[in-house]
Amino acid sequence: MSVLELARAEIRALVPYSSARMEAAGGQLLLNANESAWAPFGDAGLDCHRYPDPQPAALVERLAALYGVRREQLLVGRGSDEAIDLLVRAFCRAGKDAILVQPPTFGMYAVCARVQDAAVVEVPLSVDFTVDAGAVLAAVTPAVKLVFVCAPNNPTGAGVSPETIERLARGLAGRALLVVDEAYAEFAEDAGAAALLDRYEHLAVLRTLSKAWALAGARIGCLLAHADVIALLRRILPPYPLPRPCVAAAMEALSPQGQAAAHERIEVVCTERTQMTSALRRLPGVRAVLPSQANFLAVRFDDVGAVYRRLFDAGIVVRDVRRYPGLGDALRITLGTPEENARVLAVLGEGA
Repeated sequence: MSVLELARAEIRALVPYSSARMEAAGGQLLLNANESAWAPFGDAGLDCHRYPDPQPAALVERLAALYGVRREQLLVGRGSDEAIDLLVRAFCRAGKDAILVQPPTFGMYAVCARVQDAAVVEVPLSVDFTVDAGAVLAAVTPAVKLVFVCAPNNPTGAGVSPETIERLARGLAGRALLVVDEAYAEFAEDAGAAALLDRYEHLAVLRTLSKAWALAGARIGCLLAHADVIALLRRILPPYPLPRPCVAAAMEALSPQGQAAAHERIEVVCTERTQMTSALRRLPGVRAVLPSQANFLAVRFDDVGAVYRRLFDAGIVVRDVRRYPGLGDALRITLGTPEENARVLAVLGEGA
């Protein structure tokens, strides 16, 4: 069974929009896209008066090398959120199909599904916030077209073992597309799922430059998947998803010097994660610090509301995650610089 048989028939048959850049790449005198002939004031050589390439070749090449995939297995867009939305629109028929998620988890999977009028099947994480692969597979019905797994999970920080990912991939063959969201993979101990792409054509992996690569403001994310899935999603991808300044920022961040700097900062974050976990667990009023493979910690407090207000009054904004199932007493604290983390501990210590 081809993975495309899981997709909507009308998307498979869709004739995509053909942009000016797609129809006539290259050339010296560009008069085919109704662009301005002049660069904007302060352009600094970015040529922002010209539409960008839909999939900039140099950026695709660099990202494919970074993630260890072939160029035809990669789609780059505006953060992981765009890829999530494209997947739901391509695979889920409104009012008929569904996605499966494991709460508490990243909320955009369900938001994109509901916008598409697709149902959301929930299989809660285990008590220790690990994925129960058996329960997930048992809950998959013919209506479920996408199974999202956040690895490491947001907002808990829990990792997902490679054995669990592969068990899900095997069990979902011919049934649904497995989408592994690896937004925080650079901070995790386990290898990513991209190495499994050539073995499972119904596997897709989400990656982003927003976290470890410090480009949240540039909105660059990737989908890694079978070449047929990438080609399908390109049919419904907007003509020019990537602004030229964002592409330039990504190329700089992914240069040899940029990669070296990113890896140094990742090491700092992982060291701070260990130290912050130990320090927080020693503070009165802290019930627990959940194990994390990400760049944040989910922390349980005796009086979570008071702690949130104390931090806010000190100018420190953390994420209130009490609305998530199983986290009614928790805050999510992003790991900052060593100085910022020390400030958090000082404020928490003052209220002890």
